[in-house]
Amino acid sequence: MDQEKTDPRILRTRKLIMDSFIELSGKKEFKDITIKDITTEAMVNRATFYYHFEDKYDLLEKVLSEVLLINLDSEQVEQNELNEETIVRIFVAITDFQNSLSNRCHRGYEDTIARIIRDQLEIIFYKMLLKRHSMDENKAIKRTAVMLSWGIYGASVEWRRNREVPPEEFIKSLIPFIMYGFDFEPINQ
Repeated sequence: MDQEKTDPRILRTRKLIMDSFIELSGKKEFKDITIKDITTEAMVNRATFYYHFEDKYDLLEKVLSEVLLINLDSEQVEQNELNEETIVRIFVAITDFQNSLSNRCHRGYEDTIARIIRDQLEIIFYKMLLKRHSMDENKAIKRTAVMLSWGIYGASVEWRRNREVPPEEFIKSLIPFIMYGFDFEPINQ
């Protein structure tokens, strides 16, 4: 099965279905998109759709994960150190991703979007932290990655509530606390 998944024809078909879904999501709300709509747009049959995806929710999750990873440029980000510049890049990518979805996705899918963002961030932070620490600390590294992923996601939700400052400025004000903990003395502004 793994070998089949890397077959260029299978990858092209999968991409065709995902692209068709993205195209449809610009015209219709997710709840109104049917499998028939997707297969008609992609010019594939139902069996082909179900070979690649369990249902339209699985398709939504895969599309969002892929778009988020492209936004994050995850392979490039994972090569970097966990520093101010990397955190700013991740935060801006997430806020851009959320903004691009806000006019496409129905509010009922915010939980799915939030979970996808947190899961992808957790993987990225875990890989970055693993470069700094030994595998002996694996449990603590995983927990730290979870905390960072929820924290960055939570900060993006807070930023979206009022948008008083650009996302870069918003996250830069939080970085000292992220990087140095609660012993940090903020400069009064």
